[in-house]
Amino acid sequence: MSSLAYVSLRSGIAVAFALCATAALSQQSVPAPDSPPAIVQPGAPGSVSKTLSTAAATASEAPKPPSKPDVEFMQGMIMHHNQAVEMTELLKTRTHDPAIRELGNKIDVSQTDEMRWMKQWLTERGLPTSMDSMAGMDMSGMDAKEKEEHMKMMAMSMPMMPGMLTTAQMDELRKASGPKFDHLFLTGMIQHHTGALQMVKELFANPGAGQDPQLFDFANDVDNTQQAEIDIMRHMLKERE
Repeated sequence: MSSLAYVSLRSGIAVAFALCATAALSQQSVPAPDSPPAIVQPGAPGSVSKTLSTAAATASEAPKPPSKPDVEFMQGMIMHHNQAVEMTELLKTRTHDPAIRELGNKIDVSQTDEMRWMKQWLTERGLPTSMDSMAGMDMSGMDAKEKEEHMKMMAMSMPMMPGMLTTAQMDELRKASGPKFDHLFLTGMIQHHTGALQMVKELFANPGAGQDPQLFDFANDVDNTQQAEIDIMRHMLKERE
């Protein structure tokens, strides 16, 4: 074989090899179609999360009007929070315990903010903020006596939410002071918080309820926060026995 023919053969082999390598790299560079990412829908407090298909998740993203249990939960929780705030206001003149006062201030601030948010959530959806025209009324301009009368009238005209203190319990709390008040406040607020946990449980027990993302997050936050505060208050009671 002549030198020229050999060089031509070598050149042809090199070109063929380069073409094969390029084709192989091209095949490798084309990404395989990705599998759709798994979409997890969180469950209610204490429940197992669910994995949704892409179609199901897309369908669930469409905004839906709140269910009747959603609306009743929000309206009832506003009234529930309103009583808790009234209880914390008594701390200003009835207790000398700094730890109880600090806890009460935390409850007052958080539940006042939550009431404002719940009213906004309902208003944005064109819904009433209360089950009754008196519930959730702004009491900021009332004096102590007016607030007391307002709460008594609410108690007589509306059904009690789980855990709410009766009129007799509230009267006893208002009249107490010092260590007796501290005991009544802690036991009463534990009862009150336990009722809030029951309300969350009852909300999620209704098929299709609590699926609004904002409502879902709020209900979970109520469940987690108030359970933690119950544990704190039980510890406080033991320390003061």
